Amino acid sequence: MRRGRQTGQAALEFTLTCGLAIFLVICAVDQMMLMYSYVLTAHAAKEGVRYAVVHGSGNSKLCAYPCSGTVTTNAEAVQAVVRNAARMTFHDVSNIVVSVNYLEAGSLKPPGLVQVTVIYPYRSFFALPWTQPTIQATAEGRILN
Repeated sequence: MRRGRQTGQAALEFTLTCGLAIFLVICAVDQMMLMYSYVLTAHAAKEGVRYAVVHGSGNSKLCAYPCSGTVTTNAEAVQAVVRNAARMTFHDVSNIVVSVNYLEAGSLKPPGLVQVTVIYPYRSFFALPWTQPTIQATAEGRILN
């Protein structure tokens, strides 16, 4: 009689343990995706700084990307490079915020300092019940040419 009442206990323990294990695996995968997104956001910010560093002054002969022959010092061109770098990493670029700051007076000429900040509101692959973080990456560089 006692044995008959305990047959469902093992099945219940197995179900609860498997449910917890699957939840922990999903959380671990989501944390890995968050770190991956941070690395890619930082990479996109660095690409924007590279572009701004090369295109900062009147010399456009050392372009990292195909040159149009004209100098682009406007923030829209840097933002386009950042969005393109983020797009190549399979991110949804519609909600990425890119800000470009030339930090010193006369900073469009060497050795001016340029700063690119990328803000990406992270969206979890799984619909987890907690608040989603916002990823922010900043890169700085000196204009070289």
